Amino acid sequence: MNRKVDAVTVEIVGNLLLSIAEEMGIAIIKSAYSTNIKERRDISTAVFDPEGNMVAQAEHVPMHLGSLLSIIKEVYKKYPVEQIKAGDMFIGNDPYNGGGTHLPDITIVAPVFEKQKLVGWVANLAHHSDVGGKVPGSTSGDAVSIYQEGIKIPISRVCQNDRVNEEVLDFIMANSRIPKERYGDLNAQIAANRVGMRRLLEAYEVYGDLLIDSMYELQDYAERRLRAGIAKLSDGDYEFADYMDDAGAASPDPIKICVKISIRGDVMDLDFAGTHEQVEGPINVTYNGLLATVFYALKSLIDPGIPSNAGIYRAFNIIVEPGLIINAQNPAPVGARIDTCMRVADVIFGAMAPAVPDRAIAGCNSSCTTAVFSGTNPNEKDHFYIYLETIAGGAGATEHGDGLNGVQVHMTNTSNLPIEALEMEFPLVLVRQYSLIPDSGGAGEYRGGQGICREFEARFDNINFTGLGDRQLFAPWGLNGGENGSGGAYYLKRTDGTTERLPSKCSEIVINAGDRITIKTPGAGGYGEAKNRKPEAILTDVIENKVSIERAFQLYGLKIEKIGNEYRIAE
Repeated sequence: MNRKVDAVTVEIVGNLLLSIAEEMGIAIIKSAYSTNIKERRDISTAVFDPEGNMVAQAEHVPMHLGSLLSIIKEVYKKYPVEQIKAGDMFIGNDPYNGGGTHLPDITIVAPVFEKQKLVGWVANLAHHSDVGGKVPGSTSGDAVSIYQEGIKIPISRVCQNDRVNEEVLDFIMANSRIPKERYGDLNAQIAANRVGMRRLLEAYEVYGDLLIDSMYELQDYAERRLRAGIAKLSDGDYEFADYMDDAGAASPDPIKICVKISIRGDVMDLDFAGTHEQVEGPINVTYNGLLATVFYALKSLIDPGIPSNAGIYRAFNIIVEPGLIINAQNPAPVGARIDTCMRVADVIFGAMAPAVPDRAIAGCNSSCTTAVFSGTNPNEKDHFYIYLETIAGGAGATEHGDGLNGVQVHMTNTSNLPIEALEMEFPLVLVRQYSLIPDSGGAGEYRGGQGICREFEARFDNINFTGLGDRQLFAPWGLNGGENGSGGAYYLKRTDGTTERLPSKCSEIVINAGDRITIKTPGAGGYGEAKNRKPEAILTDVIENKVSIERAFQLYGLKIEKIGNEYRIAE
């Protein structure tokens, strides 16, 4: 095989492959049935070389990389290459035997043939809002086994001779509370792969085997570039530790996540010794999920411009014992694994802060704060609704400026569901408040981002609520003298006026008409000492309701007064 491809061709092909992945993503979003995909865009797409190594991933959700990493190689384990034909597609979601990271993420992959020659693969993943399990939405705060979290789909041929195997879809639909939605979304995924297959064939018609050679060279280039970035860093050992609040009712104690990063020349080792063992609770992570998190963190901190492909994995070594919470073994539940991956990202960012001060970022909200409401409308009892939302929070401040307010961070990148779409498609709840939380960003020379308050009111009786969050006990940390941001919380206010704070992982909370669930997401840490913040910036924060007058004085020592509708710094 000739791998001597000129740099210009490699660059052009790399962008072409990325455009194919991006077009596949658009196809899913435009044709999906569920709001979780068509509005919140909880999907990912990628292109692979003939061996199943990823060569281009669209910029959707970093966490999904864990599900895409090895699924094609899992296909090869079950189906020898000579048994794979044009018109085939394969489906899977099993974190332990199918390359997934949790069961709601269903991946469909398709080989691309030019006559009898395999020229590559295309793949897409979509988060399905219910795949069975003990609670609507499939992820339960008190799950102690993956078998409580939904249907496990072994690697299966979902299409053959370009025809959909309806029996496979029937199996999945029979295990979901909302089968019509599953059917629509799965067909959208199949359609998106067909778009990718056409585009990859068109690319092969132009470039021939040079296309495949460029796929391999892109991976070599990513490895060289990351190693070059590592080599620029100071040799040494960098350590950091942080904690998760708990793992739910069965594992209520704090959970330690720690890392020691060793840099010697262009070699980097990440040792997670000392991290908590796997738990009875939904926050365990499989090795693929850990790989995806390290991929994201190093790309962000060392060289964000590196192409997202499998070559990156050659440039670092992970040391982690089986049975830890970040290398969990079957049948540990993994439904809320993203919160743990968020904390892994935080400890890598914390450890690397001295090595990359220009890209260091204070602790973020780092919780995929989730709300799931389910039930029926009494006026249409044959229609069961499941509304799933992940609510954003604050991003950490940097040496360059304030953290962003109300954004998703690290391993997730989903959009919010607009209130208009929510109330039209899910008549179970009304949104009574949706706002940024004043004083939730940590003080500093640069302020941490603000968290969000979103309050839902039940329209009917017997609505089921599940909440999955973190960073409610251990707040986002400040950096270089910056203050911590605020933590998050779930509250339940009954119509009788009583208010109860709910656990950070709670399931099957029954609410009735008029009851309200208030969700407050974490803010983020500040950067630098508060005494160095410019008075004009503090005044602007007060005017924009990001910081209260009282806290401006307590945190920054600046007296601000309000005269009429005007604010000014007191003399």
